[in-house]
Amino acid sequence: MNGAQHIIKALETAGISTIFGYPGGAIMPVYDALYDSKLNHVLCRHEQGAALAADGYARSTGNLGVCLATSGPGATNLLTGIANAHLDSIPMLAITGQVASPLIGTDAFQEVDILGMALPVVKHSFQVRTPCELPRMLQEAMQIALSGRPGPVLIDVPKDIQLAKIPPLVGFPSLDNSLPTAGTGTIEEANQLILQAKRPVLYSGGGIMLGNAVAALRDYACHSGIPSVTTLKGIGNHLPDDPYYLGMLGMHGTKAANLAVQQCDLLICIGARFDDRVTGKLDSFAENAKIIHLDIDAAEFGKLKTPDVIIHGELNYSLSQLAYSANIAQWQQQCTQLKSQYAFTYPENPPSIYAPQLIHRLAQLSPEETIISCDVGQHQMWVAQHYQFTHPRHHLSSSGLGTMGYGLPAAIGAQFANPSAQVINISGDGSFMMNIQELATIIRYQLPIKIIIIDNQRLGMVRQWQTLFFTERYSEVDLSDNPDFVKVAQAFGLTAQCITQTSEVEPALQAFLKATKPFLLHVCINPKDNVWPLVPPGVPNDNMLECTNNELL
Repeated sequence: MNGAQHIIKALETAGISTIFGYPGGAIMPVYDALYDSKLNHVLCRHEQGAALAADGYARSTGNLGVCLATSGPGATNLLTGIANAHLDSIPMLAITGQVASPLIGTDAFQEVDILGMALPVVKHSFQVRTPCELPRMLQEAMQIALSGRPGPVLIDVPKDIQLAKIPPLVGFPSLDNSLPTAGTGTIEEANQLILQAKRPVLYSGGGIMLGNAVAALRDYACHSGIPSVTTLKGIGNHLPDDPYYLGMLGMHGTKAANLAVQQCDLLICIGARFDDRVTGKLDSFAENAKIIHLDIDAAEFGKLKTPDVIIHGELNYSLSQLAYSANIAQWQQQCTQLKSQYAFTYPENPPSIYAPQLIHRLAQLSPEETIISCDVGQHQMWVAQHYQFTHPRHHLSSSGLGTMGYGLPAAIGAQFANPSAQVINISGDGSFMMNIQELATIIRYQLPIKIIIIDNQRLGMVRQWQTLFFTERYSEVDLSDNPDFVKVAQAFGLTAQCITQTSEVEPALQAFLKATKPFLLHVCINPKDNVWPLVPPGVPNDNMLECTNNELL
């Protein structure tokens, strides 16, 4: 077979069933091979949409997401999606066509050095130089993307390699996918700190989902009774009704979570990386606490905070070796009081639709297995705060890169990966316009995806910061000239509805969730609504700005 046929065969052999892409000249031999393939190819309407759909597919399952694009602009359009996967450690294989080998370096039509451009945002990358390299590189690329700490891998294939005869792969050994196991000595050191602690806190992140360690974390939290907090990517690690789960911490975290971390004497960090949105002023973050850091990636240790004990290894095993706390009843009581005292409340009769309240009600009405795909901005934080997730794979959110336009294509990927699940994209009017063309993908494949647009006619998060920190100098945040989203959705073929009054919320949500076909709900809110609490830049996390009593009046 030729190189293009081998690529398709290798994907099929690896158990890949669905790929996302957009054809073009330099990848055309692969698309010709697809014609006779069992693979389900999803034609997205932009290469960025294809990469983000592959991300949503992988993020909602843990399986490899695959995207294809041609050379030049096709390849560069994948880069944002690749970077998004890189910062959130999502397993992805990006296959790009390249101009023929003799033309590389000649500024040929649609030639770019995608290998060099992608280097900072991939786990690994390959460019195939000879036909005999292709089989080995494909196998290695898929293994690297899925092993250890997952991530995106790029393989760039010149057109002549796609057309060349490929010799069979003989004797290529599998990569060593074994995971490190923490040593007895470090476990003993950690357990000494745990047994001595009077105010311990579990701080977990996306590594729990990536390491398939949700059950292990919940088991340890249950038996140890240690109060817990999560990052944005760790939402769903704990069940929302866990009495000692205090919610998300950080810039828009709950007040209970931030106060508990600031008051703790031991912080057990599990699969998290002390991101700046979590820590606030780094020097003041949990400044009186000893730190135990558990992670699969040694590069994270000491990168921002110096831990007292490092546990480098597979998280399921590491968690099973940790001791249970003793004598923390007073701390448990203190944390449950914080949780109760600072729980979110919702106004009885707000003068306009209050997005947090709508999201909270959506969570109450939706099936437990519902997958929520967010875009980026105020609505993203409201979802993190007010939707009750029971598993981290139900919450798809661009955490590290903050990619506007992520939500709609990610929902498409998640729906293909989970065909029986209810998938809902919650977006803002700014983010929605970034990849609005993927409405055509939803209709082409008749995906029952539901979309909620929280519309404040502003770039809401930027507007909020300009209000608070830039003396209300509102520079380029007015989106009041957006199109009529209902008419746009209907033009694509979706059912759509717009609501503007609080009294319309309940019947609209009921109709929205009962619909069996794609449905867009356009929700108009007050442009001045803010996300609270908020930790301002450069201050400790216990110095939070909060909602004033008259904001909802």
